Amino acid sequence: MQDERAMARALEVGERGRRTAPPNPWVGCVLLRDSVVVGEGFHERPGAPHAETAALAAAGDRAQGATAVVTLEPCSHHGRTPPCADALLAANVARVVVALEDPDPQVGGGGIARLREHGIDVDIGTGAVDATRSLAPYLHHRRTGRAYALLKTAMSLDGRVAAADGSSRWITGPEARADAHELRADSQAVVVGSGTVLADRPALTARDIERAVEHQPLRVLLDGRGRVPAAGPLFDPSLAPTIVLTSESADAAAVDAWRAAGAKVETIPTAPGGSGVDLAAALELLGSHGVLQAMVEGGPTVHAALVGAGLVDRVVAYVAPTTLGRDARPAFDGLGPPTLADAARWQLVSVAGLGADVRLEYEVEA
Repeated sequence: MQDERAMARALEVGERGRRTAPPNPWVGCVLLRDSVVVGEGFHERPGAPHAETAALAAAGDRAQGATAVVTLEPCSHHGRTPPCADALLAANVARVVVALEDPDPQVGGGGIARLREHGIDVDIGTGAVDATRSLAPYLHHRRTGRAYALLKTAMSLDGRVAAADGSSRWITGPEARADAHELRADSQAVVVGSGTVLADRPALTARDIERAVEHQPLRVLLDGRGRVPAAGPLFDPSLAPTIVLTSESADAAAVDAWRAAGAKVETIPTAPGGSGVDLAAALELLGSHGVLQAMVEGGPTVHAALVGAGLVDRVVAYVAPTTLGRDARPAFDGLGPPTLADAARWQLVSVAGLGADVRLEYEVEA
């Protein structure tokens, strides 16, 4: 088995930890000896063995002289578990293939340097493009401190998310809605604005998914004024935890009611211009809470503000085969660029059919 194929397998194995490993990265490791897989492992959850340690345990004595293929640089520091670089050295592996260096300041090339200091041949960059896409939320979080913003929208063919009378259920079919729940399950937080909550009374939980989640994502309400009453599914603590991000100008009675309902309330700065909360500050606060990926289902106003502020990292748009007309609500409701030359450009990542609908996925253009 060549390095490229082994790295593809390591990425596949690592994805098993996507929903349980955060705030740690979902890393995969494959051990090769004479081009045969002798062990593989992934990081399942914080405090559990890292991918390299799990793969070494699976390989046993066969790890000696093997090549370790790892999606992210082995750590070199003591955390909840001992350093993975030391585990590889103790197992007498002959070579290590790493897709990406770890941007975490506690690692930052230290694991690779430690292996090389002890005579281990380390190759860097195999499968880097796919690993960067897989680990994008983690990499973004460690480099910026902010949660990675995945914007999800469901729209008509003419870019509308609700009809003229406000009705929006359901623009897309059951297959698209099921896929959106899988995205929620992959996220540590789901973010909405006050307008969406007032209109839809959402629960914002991941439901009817293929792999059950151990913990529901944190539900995040952006309400700078105190418009949303502390009632409905969003304030049912038996479903999932809720945090309200508000401003100092919020109605005091609303803040007290949110807390009395069991929600956590955090005050952050208002947005530039004084309308709503500062979205960069919101993503920074979520990042400080260990949220790697925040799925934003905030509604047209929040979506437009995020795009305008350059804070969106990925977009998933479900497009239904219908049109709703000019009086319907647009998917992005805000001021755009003055000219086409100033418009943001996105890179298409994938296109998929889901029942009668189409799923379009974009990421920020490099």
